[in-house]
Amino acid sequence: MPPAPGDREARRKDVSEAVWRVLAEKGFGGLTLRAVAAAMGVSTGMLMHYFPTKRALVAHALDLLETRTAERPRRERPVEGLAALRAMLLDILPLGPDDTARNRIWVSSWDLALADEALGSDQAARYARLRSTLRPHVEAARAIGELPPDADAERLAAASVAFVHGLVVQALFDPDRFPADVQIAMVDGFVASLASYPSPS
Repeated sequence: MPPAPGDREARRKDVSEAVWRVLAEKGFGGLTLRAVAAAMGVSTGMLMHYFPTKRALVAHALDLLETRTAERPRRERPVEGLAALRAMLLDILPLGPDDTARNRIWVSSWDLALADEALGSDQAARYARLRSTLRPHVEAARAIGELPPDADAERLAAASVAFVHGLVVQALFDPDRFPADVQIAMVDGFVASLASYPSPS
């Protein structure tokens, strides 16, 4: 018998917490209905009232990951320009245990998203939203003279995302070579280089 509406809402938080525990321990590769049910101490049959398919479970996990990422603690954000862009890039990096765990989960999700057209479209939309949050700071940097007047804000926002996620991957796979201080120094170098980033011809 499906849970009553009130019970369903009451248990939704418990389900999400169990999904997050499985993600943190095993990544998306270990995310199964059986694993989440075990984390909750319930049957897979009960869990299927929430997630009738593995794909529904994965979609929920991706939404949960995006929400947890958006709600994570942030460093103080300068008002505008390249300093604000720098702060946003630093917030993405695996500079501490929680950020490292979250980035591991994100990276583990890529294979699933690449294999599923709908999930892939959702991921593409998430990246578009990330670029859109960076772009105003690039535009502000251009307006206050930190960047050339012909700097392409959309292109620089995309370059910033590509840079920071490339650094995330390197730091996850080789943390001894890319500790926090090295990551921060590399972000500083990248941000400084934006003033000479080639504009479209």
